[in-house]
Amino acid sequence: MQKFQHDLGSLVLRLVGGGMMLYAHGLDKLLNFGTKADYFPDPLKIGATPSLSLAVFGEVFCALAVALGFKTRYAVIPPMAVMAVAAFVVHAGDPFRKKEMALLYLAIYVGVWCMGSGTYSLDHLLKKLKQGKKAG
Repeated sequence: MQKFQHDLGSLVLRLVGGGMMLYAHGLDKLLNFGTKADYFPDPLKIGATPSLSLAVFGEVFCALAVALGFKTRYAVIPPMAVMAVAAFVVHAGDPFRKKEMALLYLAIYVGVWCMGSGTYSLDHLLKKLKQGKKAG
């Protein structure tokens, strides 16, 4: 029963963290990239467009990989970095309520990183398929 609970917990964290990040934050940045690039924050001093590109990579492509459980422990690192920058750099001087969402996502991603993708993931499916090929 404990493994089932771990795997279910991992699935829920991945779907909520990755899915909500993709839908509520990443898609808007991706679909409106041209207009957002002009005024997107540049906390790393690399330019607004590169900063937005990194955010889109973390919030769209990596968030999708996290939700699907694909290369999960690697895929979760860019969204963790984006949320850490959002909470501790972009909103450093803001009240807690402004950084709360970034901290919540960061906590979810740290949990996913610690737990791994679990049984209900593409990582697990691909591992099983690879083992099947070796046996055959």
